[in-house]
Amino acid sequence: MSAAPVVVSPVVGSRDFGRFIDVPYRIYRDDPHWVAPLRMEMRKLFDVKKNPFFEHAEGAFWIATRDGVPVGRISAQINRLHLELHKDGAGNFGCLEAIDDPEVFRALLAQAESWLAARGMTKALGPYTVSVNDEIGVLVDGFDTPPNLQMAHSPRYYGPRLEERGYGKAMDLYAFTATDGPKAQTFIDRVERTLGKLKSEGRLTTRRLDPKRFKQDMRLALSIYNDAWRDNWGFVPVTEAEAEQLIESLSMILKPEGVVFGLLDGKEEAFAVGVGNLNEMIADLKGKLFPFGFVKLLWRLKMRPAKTARIMLAGVKRDYRNSPLSAALISLLVGEVIKSGRKLGIESVEMSWVLENNIPSLALCRSAGELTKTYRLYEKALPSA
Repeated sequence: MSAAPVVVSPVVGSRDFGRFIDVPYRIYRDDPHWVAPLRMEMRKLFDVKKNPFFEHAEGAFWIATRDGVPVGRISAQINRLHLELHKDGAGNFGCLEAIDDPEVFRALLAQAESWLAARGMTKALGPYTVSVNDEIGVLVDGFDTPPNLQMAHSPRYYGPRLEERGYGKAMDLYAFTATDGPKAQTFIDRVERTLGKLKSEGRLTTRRLDPKRFKQDMRLALSIYNDAWRDNWGFVPVTEAEAEQLIESLSMILKPEGVVFGLLDGKEEAFAVGVGNLNEMIADLKGKLFPFGFVKLLWRLKMRPAKTARIMLAGVKRDYRNSPLSAALISLLVGEVIKSGRKLGIESVEMSWVLENNIPSLALCRSAGELTKTYRLYEKALPSA
């Protein structure tokens, strides 16, 4: 390690954000499982004028350098919707990427903590890149496979380096994978038997997303999500502006078969959204769509669909919480998404992420698949500014 000091500088302007986006390329240059995100999407994510998250939040970004060479980066965010809902004094750190050097971690985290404390936050929680509805957590188990769509990937040393700086576990998040094998089929068959009477009576039905009503159906799904998840740990509702952006981003990659609604007595009460793993298609693009990446991606979306997928959203309205019907509904929808994936050539479906304290969802996922990845959110008390 160099004896030169670590200098942490704020990110200001387009050129700095370009360098900020480039930092992970050094961190993961020898990691065969890292997938470079699309640079244009990262610029949108970090742009306070284009990302609707910043309509109800504020944030700052920094790069760490040594001898002028970037060695790490970090962000800090304060989400007013989170504070209104949870009243826990938590600000977030995120976008954390750094070489394996305790001094770099110390300098970056100290900067984020100071920024949060100066604005009245009593706790640093993260990493969130940049909100709870984006990539979150540090990977602590499951390093030997690439991440699924919008899931994080981390070197093994991130967790220990955070713990050295006084951070402790706030919450673990799990990813389960259901393969095209007997366990998933047994799960599907059991659900069908359990719900046979309700289905035969016509009380319980399902329907797919209507392509002619794509936006309306996706808004319906997100409204159910906002209701279903409201009391969960760390939840922050998706705003109208965020919903609009999410729907637009999914429009090219989301197939109608991947969105299933559960109807009880003719009314949509639950939903599940499964999306093909875009990371499969962009892994060799090195984050660039131009000049030829965009053509490659369009061709792959049309001619070489993904072999893996992710159930990224699911929920049942709160009216049915902790009831047998809630478990039945979500089990039915997960099974429907898995079956639809098989018809499209999907070989495995990741169910992620699931909170460690969400006992019903954990039981469902364990019955359909295997635990494949664990992510951890860390927290640390902040001193008064």
